[in-house]
Amino acid sequence: QSTLLSPQFGGEPTSYTRFSIARQMDGDNSHVEMKLAADDEEGGEIGRPEHLHASMPPPRRNGKNLCFIIMAAVLLLLIGFLIGYLSYRGRMQRVNRCLDGSGNCEMTPTASYFSDDGTEEEEVPGPRILYWPELRNILSAKLSAARLEGNLRQREGKNSFEAGKDEDENTARYIHDQFILFHLDDVWNDEHYVRLPEKGSRKNEVVIVEGSREELLESPDAYVAYSKSGTVTGKPIYANYGRKEDFQKIRNMHVPMNGSIIIFKAGKIPLAEKVANARKEGAVGALMYLDASNGNADLCVPFGHAHHGTGDPFTPGFPSFNHTQFPPVESSGLPCIPVQTISRGAAAKLFGKMDGETCPSEWTSGVIGCKVTVSSSNMTVKLTVNNVMVDRKILNIFGVIKGFEEPDRYVVLGAQRDSWGPGMAKAGVGTAILLELAHVISDMVKNDDYKPRRSIIFASWSAGEYGAVGATEWLEGYSTTLHAKAFTYINLDTAVLGSRHVKISASPLLYSLLETTMKRVRDPAKDSEYLFNRVGSNWIKRVVPLDLDNAAFPFLAYSGIPVVSFGFYDEGDEYSFLGTTEDTLPNLKKKTDQLYPLMRTAAEVAGQIALRLTHDHELFLDFDRYSDELLSFQEKLWHFDSHVKALGLTLNWLFFARGDFQRAAAALRRDISNSDRENRIVRRALNDRMMKVEYDFLSPYLSPKDTPFRHIFFGKGSHTLQSLLENLEQLAVSKNSVDVDKLKEQLALATWTIKGAANALVGDIWNTDNEI
Repeated sequence: QSTLLSPQFGGEPTSYTRFSIARQMDGDNSHVEMKLAADDEEGGEIGRPEHLHASMPPPRRNGKNLCFIIMAAVLLLLIGFLIGYLSYRGRMQRVNRCLDGSGNCEMTPTASYFSDDGTEEEEVPGPRILYWPELRNILSAKLSAARLEGNLRQREGKNSFEAGKDEDENTARYIHDQFILFHLDDVWNDEHYVRLPEKGSRKNEVVIVEGSREELLESPDAYVAYSKSGTVTGKPIYANYGRKEDFQKIRNMHVPMNGSIIIFKAGKIPLAEKVANARKEGAVGALMYLDASNGNADLCVPFGHAHHGTGDPFTPGFPSFNHTQFPPVESSGLPCIPVQTISRGAAAKLFGKMDGETCPSEWTSGVIGCKVTVSSSNMTVKLTVNNVMVDRKILNIFGVIKGFEEPDRYVVLGAQRDSWGPGMAKAGVGTAILLELAHVISDMVKNDDYKPRRSIIFASWSAGEYGAVGATEWLEGYSTTLHAKAFTYINLDTAVLGSRHVKISASPLLYSLLETTMKRVRDPAKDSEYLFNRVGSNWIKRVVPLDLDNAAFPFLAYSGIPVVSFGFYDEGDEYSFLGTTEDTLPNLKKKTDQLYPLMRTAAEVAGQIALRLTHDHELFLDFDRYSDELLSFQEKLWHFDSHVKALGLTLNWLFFARGDFQRAAAALRRDISNSDRENRIVRRALNDRMMKVEYDFLSPYLSPKDTPFRHIFFGKGSHTLQSLLENLEQLAVSKNSVDVDKLKEQLALATWTIKGAANALVGDIWNTDNEI
């Protein structure tokens, strides 16, 4: 059949189309011919139909048709290219808006994670998808209390693991070999050469002097690291725990402390902080005893360190590598006075010689005949310290399971390895958990198809007893990169010191993840319940502030890396042997008959946190918590607003900065909710903005060398929000007692650090709130 477009509209036909459809008898496909003809086309008169045939068209007509086909193909190609380019350009513009943090991410969101409440998790292409509940159950099933016991018993029969000495190095080699046996992706050592104190050839002595008669009170084997060597004599004064409020009570009693030897009991704050407080009061020496009454604990003398800081105090701010040369400087945190620990029995004998005012009632717990000082007698105490300094090599041991998507982003799990005595609770428990987690998680990767998106580093630190020396030197050695790569540190030290209560220290960024984890880890005391039932909904109010004795402290306060430290203890009934030569396995098992189940539970909490942070597309870091922390701080400041205005100053700028941070946090939350979680570029950029929140609270106006702990929430120094609050409290008591210029500086540092954190959270400079 044919169809002719004839001149029905009053003219010659300009073109016509012919179709020929004929099915061949042999079953071939129909022949279709479409012809576009012009009025100058050959083959018959214009308007006259031609008989359709199957022969090939003339060569000239074929060339012209080919030209039309080529032009059409080129045109279609150009149109397709333009459509693809415009689509790609628009998508990249949206990606860039997410990257620069402008708050204008318009990506199509995908399904959310398979969370603990059973909602669906987003799908990721791959051979096998391990959803979070399944991964969590695999971890729980693989953790073994028997293996934890075996790891802990590796320390049995050894009396000391002093940093840099034979047992410490032997344990380091054992951990290194275990990491290799677990088939971790990489295992390596990190060497540091540090100056450490040790006992001299003569023992340290504490002598009671009464007139011309001297009586040896005690000559213990234990010593205090970084104590000044020498002999001092002074009147003894008891200062309870050695806290600032304790010294304030002594001042209120009008007892002069200049030239005295201060006595305090262990607990509440680190020894180094007690010594620093005593030095400020003019003390020439200090003694500390254990506040315990458990059998032979009366005779125990604890080791300790008096450096009010972390790391090697003779290379402050610098890493102690062998190839580095250092200026002849010392940390300002060194005590500059002799310090010694004594037994509880020796302390009781000393109190028996004192005849001054009786201690306040709240100070007398566990002390018979407690006295604040001497009055009528001329009794004094002579303290002699003979410690010497030695150069020693220490080893940090590392193993890593590399991430499959972002190997250069990692969570670090760490434990102290060294101890002055057997160190079962101090170092053994944490090291055992570290080895167990390395074994289990590596096995999950090798045999259960777990592919962590980010890397997991396992670290064994040396010289932790001297103030987190190994960990701090590592942080100082890689200070320019670690804060941008390590997004969480999980501390495993002293995870079991009791069984009745849970002790948590953490960055606010990890509060939500901790709560979610405790809701899914069973309580070893009541297997039918979860840990969250034990801590309760108000657990955040009982979070213990990090102190210098916690290896997580320099990660948070020096490097700006979020941290968590989790463990079990008995509130009001501390483990008596921590830091002594009696920190043995039998004594630890006497403290709790659930040692290994508790270790397994602590390992499960740490393991879940590490796995969740390396499993999810979005980092489980709750930056909104810092908005709450700032609001809580602002509420405390309101009470001093009138006192500040009386000086011609204002708190409004500080309040405006807090508002800026809250708005910046809300903008980032919007960016995350509107982003395409399957887009790795966008996801990485958003995660990096979350990672930087902690680091941005390190005051940029201070030198890390002179003020290493620059965090305004958790640091040490006049730049912290706590120091500002204390200064305002003093202002309310007495206007003349406050240095106005110092107060102005504190307000400025706090305001602009918070403002800077808000600007960093927002992204580009043109998106910042600059109304301040």
